[in-house]
Amino acid sequence: MSIGTPLTASATRALLLGSGELGKELTIALQRYGVEVIAVDRYPNAPAHAVAHRSHVIDMTDSVAVKALIAQERPHFIIPEIEAIATAALADIEAEGSCTVVPNARAIQLTMNREGIRTLVAEQLRLPTSAYAFAQSFAELQAAVDNGIGYPCFIKPTMSSSGKGQSMVKTPEQLAAAWDYAKSSGRVDTGKVIVEAKIDFDFEITLLTVRALAADGSIQTSFCAPIGHRQEHGDYRESWQPQAMSDASLALAQDIALKVTTEIGGLGLFGVELFIKGDQVWFSEVSPRPHDTGMVTMISQAQDEFELHARAILGLPVNTQLSTVGASAVILGGIDAKGVVYEGLAQALAEPDTEVRLFGKPEAFITRRMGVALAAADNVDAARQKAVKAASLVVVKPLQ
Repeated sequence: MSIGTPLTASATRALLLGSGELGKELTIALQRYGVEVIAVDRYPNAPAHAVAHRSHVIDMTDSVAVKALIAQERPHFIIPEIEAIATAALADIEAEGSCTVVPNARAIQLTMNREGIRTLVAEQLRLPTSAYAFAQSFAELQAAVDNGIGYPCFIKPTMSSSGKGQSMVKTPEQLAAAWDYAKSSGRVDTGKVIVEAKIDFDFEITLLTVRALAADGSIQTSFCAPIGHRQEHGDYRESWQPQAMSDASLALAQDIALKVTTEIGGLGLFGVELFIKGDQVWFSEVSPRPHDTGMVTMISQAQDEFELHARAILGLPVNTQLSTVGASAVILGGIDAKGVVYEGLAQALAEPDTEVRLFGKPEAFITRRMGVALAAADNVDAARQKAVKAASLVVVKPLQ
């Protein structure tokens, strides 16, 4: 494809629905190829707003508002970054044929609701997942747990991200509180929750999977080295690349990711989450966009996940090769405050092969991701230690 000049009549325009830290890096990657980027979010001064050509603040779950903005901006690409989006509006816009929804409207509808993607993967593709059930009432949830899911189990909203609304339930006494939390804390209340049986796994990975155009115009799927990660309360705290795993489990993981992303279709990067135990692999979730755990690729790969997503969207060649062993560690807000200041950057960056990315969010919360520390080393353990230390040295403080 040809790419125009930003802010002129020839511009190639991309509109981001969601402008967090992932959207910020994707904006930069797209702009390197001359794409005009419009960043949209539900609150002002979101991270991508600071670097985009233009920004807007709207309720992205409002179909009328989404359609009106798209009619105003006339983008060539619509790139969702979050779950809480009016997916029906995207389907209507895609049907009109005026722009490309990345990777496609069906993919956004499937993956932004756990019911859609889990049903597709487990029942249509018949790929291994944890035992699960959906519940529209507490009575249905209780029955599902009592009749096969068992304890411990996980209760989640069908539409959420970053661990919001998720609980591990170990006893019957905890079930009601988990139901209430899932119903009240999701991105959107779909009327249902999902309950999943706990899998006895050794570790979990994100397998970044890229669907891009080959030289002959066909769609080719390629994989980054597996990314290991550690979570707390369903939200990522550390990630590292590569995660050591057997040849058999890696081949199976790639086969599952290939089948899922082929069924979803479109071009771009997908974050496929999988559970691993020995040579066994279970599908967990998939995101049709860069993944938070994939921020480690900003130090470990020549083409990080944002570059790969941008290139795939634009029909450009991609290279998923690992450059070095790397790790990332999250810098949490630690406080509830607006207009915070950051201290300790010099100390965090004093260690060779260590980097810090501050997201520039306008408001800090105790568990909100405000930045990430990145580190490269000869082995995963050393990289993780360096990243965690660097992250700990960056202190978020209120403005005095």
